[in-house]
Amino acid sequence: MSEMHGWVSVTREDGETVGYLEPLTDDFDLVQPRTLLGHALGGPGEFEEGEERLAAHGISELAEQWVLDADTEGEVAGLTIVELSPREVRLADYLATKGLMATENLHVAWPDLEERLSRR
Repeated sequence: MSEMHGWVSVTREDGETVGYLEPLTDDFDLVQPRTLLGHALGGPGEFEEGEERLAAHGISELAEQWVLDADTEGEVAGLTIVELSPREVRLADYLATKGLMATENLHVAWPDLEERLSRR
């Protein structure tokens, strides 16, 4: 469980965390599924349905390219996630990391509730 937010971790059979369920009611009858980045995955639903949605979504999005602060003048595109921790998401230039080149890291607070990160 993510103690900071009261979210319940959802794991696959192999023990890998695939996301979180944010309780919207005290009895967990209504939850908001959230990806590993903390982004809402669809709308609220029942606990089991949320678990299934997160399991189907998986973790593959972590290997994709990301845009930081899309739709702003300070947008930075072509990023990859190099580290995800309970405090932050660390990003770097996608192509530079694939070529094993040193690159400056950017940081976004976790969970990314403001959805500063998006995929294109």
